[in-house]
Amino acid sequence: MREGSDGMAQQRRKKSGKSGETRVEGPSAQDPSPATNGTPAAGGAPELPADQVHIVPVRNMVLFPGVVLPLMIGRERSILAIQEAVQSERPIGLLLQRKDSIEEPGPDDLYQVGTLAEVVRYMETPDGSHHAVCQGKRRFRVLEFVQQQPVPIARVEFVDEPELDTSDTKVHARFVALKQQAQEVLAMAPGAPEDLAQAVQGISSPSSLTDLIATFMDVPVEERQEVLETFDVRKRLKMVADKLGHVAEVLRLSAKIRQETQQTLEKAQREYYLREQLRAIQNELGEGDEKANEVAELTAKISKAGMPADVEAEALKELRRLERMPEGAAEGSIVRSYLELMTELPWSKSSTDRIDLKRARRILNQDHFGLEEVKQRILEFLAIRKLRPDGKNPSLLLVGPPGVGKTSLGKSIARAMGREFVRVSLGGVHDESEVRGHRRTYVGALPGNVIQGIRRVAVNNPVFMLDEMDKLGRGMHGDPSSALLEVLDPEQNSTFRDNYLGVTFDLHQALFIGTANVLEGVPGPLRDRFEVIQLPGYTEAEKLQIGHRYLVRRQLENTGLDESQCEVTEEALLEIIRHYTREAGVRGLERKIGSICRHAATKIVEGSRRSMKVRAKQVREILGPHRFESEIATRTCLPGVATGLAWTPVGGEILFIEATTMPGKGGLTLTGQLGDVMKESARTAMSLAQSHWRELGLEADYFQHTDVHLHIPAGAIPKDGPSAGVAMYTALISLFTARVVRSDLAMTGEISLRGLVLPVGGIKEKLLGALAAGIKTVVLPKRNQPDVEEIEEKARKGLQIRYVDRVDQAVQIAFEHDECPPGKAKSRRRATRTKS
Repeated sequence: MREGSDGMAQQRRKKSGKSGETRVEGPSAQDPSPATNGTPAAGGAPELPADQVHIVPVRNMVLFPGVVLPLMIGRERSILAIQEAVQSERPIGLLLQRKDSIEEPGPDDLYQVGTLAEVVRYMETPDGSHHAVCQGKRRFRVLEFVQQQPVPIARVEFVDEPELDTSDTKVHARFVALKQQAQEVLAMAPGAPEDLAQAVQGISSPSSLTDLIATFMDVPVEERQEVLETFDVRKRLKMVADKLGHVAEVLRLSAKIRQETQQTLEKAQREYYLREQLRAIQNELGEGDEKANEVAELTAKISKAGMPADVEAEALKELRRLERMPEGAAEGSIVRSYLELMTELPWSKSSTDRIDLKRARRILNQDHFGLEEVKQRILEFLAIRKLRPDGKNPSLLLVGPPGVGKTSLGKSIARAMGREFVRVSLGGVHDESEVRGHRRTYVGALPGNVIQGIRRVAVNNPVFMLDEMDKLGRGMHGDPSSALLEVLDPEQNSTFRDNYLGVTFDLHQALFIGTANVLEGVPGPLRDRFEVIQLPGYTEAEKLQIGHRYLVRRQLENTGLDESQCEVTEEALLEIIRHYTREAGVRGLERKIGSICRHAATKIVEGSRRSMKVRAKQVREILGPHRFESEIATRTCLPGVATGLAWTPVGGEILFIEATTMPGKGGLTLTGQLGDVMKESARTAMSLAQSHWRELGLEADYFQHTDVHLHIPAGAIPKDGPSAGVAMYTALISLFTARVVRSDLAMTGEISLRGLVLPVGGIKEKLLGALAAGIKTVVLPKRNQPDVEEIEEKARKGLQIRYVDRVDQAVQIAFEHDECPPGKAKSRRRATRTKS
């Protein structure tokens, strides 16, 4: 590669035996022979002056004097220029383009300093491409372009480079140092030719050394052009040494990195080669494009998912991880499942609300009978939603006994709004990850129920029902009720973060509806996030309408019958309601109706009946004896028995309180599995009764030799609360005075030692329970009168309500039909004992 092969330039031109190949032989281009402008040369082309050369623009290469490099020519003008130079046995001028993208560069698009080169060999291959091997001779500077078409020709000035005196100590030291530096770089450079190091060692000219080193030095082409344009050899020596030093530093760092990572990469390289072999096998089997297709499909899904910018960046990051993973990697399926979830979530997909209050009212009335207060609250919510669509959605909590329609009410709300409905049961959930999901580091990790529900309905604004919230548990894996705080808070749920997703998801457009049987079972902080709506139990009239309108029709459809084959009359429904069910809701009623419909279906299929009309008589034949009978008259016909009212999670019930005395030492026995609060109420009632011994006509020492036993039947059922205080006191007064309490009377209320009657809760449920049990008169605390006024009049029709604020008023009402005054209690008790 050194400039020294002058014998090649001193031969004459001759044709080679290869097709299309021309070997150029002629006088050296370093000393161009003068010619007269316009005089034809031997090849027929016009002779150029000595200071004019054919110009060939080149891209991404710089040819230095003394260096031989191949050149591929593709542009038509460059091909003509090479051919004319070959025919006229003249050198060509190579100039570097400033921009590679220009196909037909002009004078301003080329650098002004280039290299005069001799065409050592020129050939045209059978495929039509043109190649030339050129040897650089000397530098030149363009003075002006004298021709552009058909080939560019420029008038140039040749640059003489006087050789430096190597006897100069500084020059010689720099020359030797550059040689040594080049040897080190060639030793570190991967794939460097062995003869190149020998060529560098054999060079005796500083100018040739800089040109050769600049040729193989891995620097941008612009920096090589800078070396070419540096005519001062001293400056060129320093410039090349600096650039070569930078290259050496890069190579040293690369070698250090390769050495540090060699052990780690050995395994990766082995796996890479194995994967490549596996990929080749898969390609042969037609399976090689599966992963590429999968990655492309996931990429398209991510772009269409409408994710926020930060979420999309996270998804693309995981996709790049999946792309780099081998086919059999264990984590591949985890990342794949994660990306599928991310692309399926409705990040920006919402259903359009269809808020029409008339239509919503019609739907609510069609789906549910009664519940006017609840329906009105839902219509108010929809009205506000229509006026302010971008407002925050409140969270509603429907509280009521089982079977009153809490879950179906949520479905009706979704239908009225035109939204999707999703339900998640929280009963027995005791793990926080059920709400927030598991982290992906765990085996079998899944997102929480909230994200899974959103994924199922494929919209980000559904009606989301959280069922059985009062049955949430709390275990060693966290408190799920605490995790729900962020879900239900409109100020926070726009940035809800699921542990599995690892990014935030906006929940503020969803409408959350919770359900519970007992409000006290919902944790306080969670209850504070809700707007509570109470759903009381149904009255007998409401149950009759619900059964007639909905339940009978539904059970006929379930059994495959129509109304012409089986007719359940109102008489039959009343029989079922009064004597076969005793509940606040209608689940038991629907089950009994289902039994009747199945009986009718069996008879019709057997052929014994073509149709069946069910009345009260047929109900008794199908369902058997009555399960519930009015036992008030039989259980309250003796002194010492009073009827109280109790609230239970399934509705209101009557409660019998029985008291008796026996010889003893003044003790009080309480049975019936009573809670602490109820025991305190019993002791309060006993103390209050003892304090009125004189008014009751008792001896002063009566309680010193008499024990009292207070019992509440159904002892297997736990009971607690203060609301039985009035009934306990009345039972004790009945016992001590031997007077019988009215059989059609029930009472509720808390008492104090001063004889006051205090308000209690669950009034509507208790009144409905009293109606179902056949009670005619109910004694309530005076301060509970506003609660009664909120109950519809038709719901308490047939029930007389008496308000009291002191226990003596309640006792007076209890004994209205007994004309025996308290003063005659002693003879009355004696008569009662004799009768017994």
